[in-house]
Amino acid sequence: MILVWVSKYRPHLHGRPFSCTTSPADGTRCELFSSSDICKNIFCLRNPYTAHLALFGTNLFFAFNFSAVKHLLNAGLMQPFGLNLVRAGITTALLWLLFFFKPVKTKIDPKDIWRFIACGLTGIAINQLLFLKGLSLTYSTHAALLMLATPILIVIMAAWVLKEAFSIQKAGGLLLGLTGATLLIVSGTRSGTGSNVLWGDLLVLLNALSYALYFILVKPLMLKYNNVMIIRMVFTIGTLVILPFGWQEFQQIPWASYSGRDFIYLFMIVICGTFLAYLFNIYGIRTLGASIAGSYIYIQPFLAALIAMLMLNERLSLFEIFAGCLIIAGVLVINMKRKGKVIKNQ
Repeated sequence: MILVWVSKYRPHLHGRPFSCTTSPADGTRCELFSSSDICKNIFCLRNPYTAHLALFGTNLFFAFNFSAVKHLLNAGLMQPFGLNLVRAGITTALLWLLFFFKPVKTKIDPKDIWRFIACGLTGIAINQLLFLKGLSLTYSTHAALLMLATPILIVIMAAWVLKEAFSIQKAGGLLLGLTGATLLIVSGTRSGTGSNVLWGDLLVLLNALSYALYFILVKPLMLKYNNVMIIRMVFTIGTLVILPFGWQEFQQIPWASYSGRDFIYLFMIVICGTFLAYLFNIYGIRTLGASIAGSYIYIQPFLAALIAMLMLNERLSLFEIFAGCLIIAGVLVINMKRKGKVIKNQ
């Protein structure tokens, strides 16, 4: 599937961009391609089966990331900031490689430069530095469940920054979700590594807050520019910010100690769980619409918990399952009868 997808992605780079006449249900325009025949490729082809498979793959990759990252960190093969630099740096290089096949030039409005910088900080640099540091201290299952708080935090940000209406329904969902997140964090203090787990959970929650702010900041850019270009610029800015934080840890990576399995995990984190996952997600949104694509976030914690049980021998208590259910219930209540919102991280 990956080879087919990549081969069909490349043609959009050969020629001038245009807007496809077919668009997903949420009204998003497809501005990636150069001629009407190319509109039949994977990004514009309205193939629901392939799109659902891509979205499932995206969330499976994200779910695998939690355990793969924990494995590398626990084994002393990576430190959080060094892994951040590897992940962001390689993804940025691959995004620019796609661009250099045949560049699709897009002029950036000078007044949007600061918004791009803010997106690079909140969406990549701060987001990922907090996430991997937090994940190094807590359980992968905790991190996966706490990331579900992102849609709830976006509602708060939208009400605060964009002045969107804050209904009783949203307030109820917010209360449920934050109660679940609080119980999950408190459950960490009941374990043998309470202090570390508590700080790890808080850092993951701050990471979700950073991503929620990114989602609000990037929204105007997504209505104005090519989505792949936005991701490329955001990753570039984020990588430059991560560089001074991660360079020393990057130099200390013991590459000679890596086994074949360790390299496979690193490949999955960087290529599948970051580069391909972001592009698969764009395809899913354009084909099925943002509402359906966003609903796939609900399967991510269950996949992450299953993988963590198999790879890391982690177990969820009934108390933690109850807390996770409250978070999921909060997200469901907030998004009830709402369309056009999509929430994705890693």
